[in-house]
Amino acid sequence: MAPKPQENIPVIGDRFREANEATSTNPTEAGQPQGGFVNRVFESDEKPSAIDLQKREKDNDTVKGTKITDFDELLPHVGEFGLFQKILFLCMIPFAFFVSFVYFSQIFITLVPDEHWCQVHELQHLEIGKRLHLSVPKVKGEDGNFVYSKCEMYDVNYTQILEEGISEPDPTWPITACRHGWEYNFTDVPYETAATQFNWVCENAALPSVAQSIFFLGAIAGGLIFGWAADRFGRIPALVSCNLMGFIGGVSTAYVTNFLEFSLCRFLVGFAFDNCFTMMYILVLEYVGPKWRTFVANMSIAIFFTMGSCALPWIAYYLADWKIFIIVTSVPLAFTILTPLVVPESARWLVSQGKIDKAIRIMKKFEKINKTDVPPQVYQDFTDSCAKLQEEEAKADSYSVLDLFKTPRLRKITILLVVIWMAISLVFDGHVRNVGSLGLDIFFTFTVAAATEFPADTLLTLTLDRWGRRWLACGTMVMSGLFSLAATAVPMGAYSATLAILGRFSVNISYNIGLQYAAELLPTVVRAQGVAFIHIMGYVASIVAPFVVYLANIDTTLPLIVLGIVGIIGGVLSLFLPETLNHELPQTLADGEDFGRGQRIWDFPCCEKKLDEADKQIEHFKRASTNVRTKSIRGSIRGEIRSSIIQRSSVRSRTDLGAP
Repeated sequence: MAPKPQENIPVIGDRFREANEATSTNPTEAGQPQGGFVNRVFESDEKPSAIDLQKREKDNDTVKGTKITDFDELLPHVGEFGLFQKILFLCMIPFAFFVSFVYFSQIFITLVPDEHWCQVHELQHLEIGKRLHLSVPKVKGEDGNFVYSKCEMYDVNYTQILEEGISEPDPTWPITACRHGWEYNFTDVPYETAATQFNWVCENAALPSVAQSIFFLGAIAGGLIFGWAADRFGRIPALVSCNLMGFIGGVSTAYVTNFLEFSLCRFLVGFAFDNCFTMMYILVLEYVGPKWRTFVANMSIAIFFTMGSCALPWIAYYLADWKIFIIVTSVPLAFTILTPLVVPESARWLVSQGKIDKAIRIMKKFEKINKTDVPPQVYQDFTDSCAKLQEEEAKADSYSVLDLFKTPRLRKITILLVVIWMAISLVFDGHVRNVGSLGLDIFFTFTVAAATEFPADTLLTLTLDRWGRRWLACGTMVMSGLFSLAATAVPMGAYSATLAILGRFSVNISYNIGLQYAAELLPTVVRAQGVAFIHIMGYVASIVAPFVVYLANIDTTLPLIVLGIVGIIGGVLSLFLPETLNHELPQTLADGEDFGRGQRIWDFPCCEKKLDEADKQIEHFKRASTNVRTKSIRGSIRGEIRSSIIQRSSVRSRTDLGAP
């Protein structure tokens, strides 16, 4: 939104006129949007005086003389966060649970107990101690002590051994791999899982990691398909469809008989990942005023997603059956078919499709529930503006993500964003899946690690607009890396788990910064496509994460070492990006190429000399004379770019910027 006029605006009137004279392009001719303070100034051929500037800006807050030109200007009349928006906010709860179920359920259906040994049918009548002593050789463990081998057995005739009454193994007996399956100690994992049922251990221990990577392949495909569907058919159809896909894939998982079938089902479940929540997330944010989007975006994740994540391991623990667990966590997704009865279609999307009358009917329902009174002229002005905007869109130049690589500085920024986001995604997903290798009860450890999302989001909300993006991203990533490395230098158990969880807490902050940072650095004209591309590259990194965690089968410290090094590298690379705090965001490709020139690597927003209000007004005034229609609203971006699907689903409607 345009900056508020200051009380001393007559004093700085001459400075505004100087800024106006310095502008050589007529914004209205160049396709400048008709919706902001500067745009209304340019509607007249005469240069406005300071008093005119003040009067016209104040008129924005009144109905008389107002031209409601975009959705964000209409919302204050209907209610930016009224009763209906609060109802929609609460409606996000089940969808936040769904995404945690979809994302994390495979962890608990592929758990493998720490203790498992080759099964010997001839010795099953013996107690476990005697059975293991006679059939399984001992090997040196990581702590230096000798333990029973998990993947080998003595290659002898056990029937003959029993007949001869042999009770002590001979070290010279030949050794072979397990022939007849495995037996498991279900003390730490109190139920049979898919991995134990199908014996995905030893030479097959990598299969759950492969299945998880296939899940992320499904997430890439689903993101593209349902992102397109959200723009083509609307948010509600896409939301319902992707949740039903997750329901079908999840329930089918309980009936698989082999790894191929399991992988196919996880691929289908991957279609729902992210989409099953963020479609609803987008829709709610599109109905919330800019000043409330930060709260809705961060708190919906911090509270609802955290609650679902913390509850999930205990659902698995108390059901104690992986098939029942996957059904119980998948069936609720089918109830999204009731969503259209409660949640309206996105009015912003309807406007982008030319269905302005339907959008206004929805806003009138909001008006009634929120108990506001909107004059008919406000809706009429909005209708006229939308019609004009569609005409301008038809004439607008089209851009693609390839334009980000045509100029040197913008290319460098884009490549850095891709690499940094891939590092963040790898470290985040690696920490999520490495909880089983920390030497503590996985159910408790996962709950504590998941709970770090709440303080991380809260701390981010309090500091991001004060400390800036660059140094906060660097600091949290480097801290994540240092905590991960430190966890390898202390004894396995409570100490290492605590440090690893602190690493997870730090990367949670980095993850949320990364989503916003890319949206602020890329120019408006390619922002949606650019951030979608960057996020998909993050999925590619997530495909690798299960194999990083699999390194724990070689050495339990290897995953944390890899995550630590990658985190530090990603954090240091963040310092080579421009800072966006207190800067007008790039709109054109030229803006993107010039953005950040003159910034130094050691610049820190808290230490910078603040511009006075007159300088801020002049900077905004000059920047508004560019040839871009859409307005860059930092607060809007912070709320609406919190998830990848926001960008993917807003290539046409530009909902990531709160544009109509």
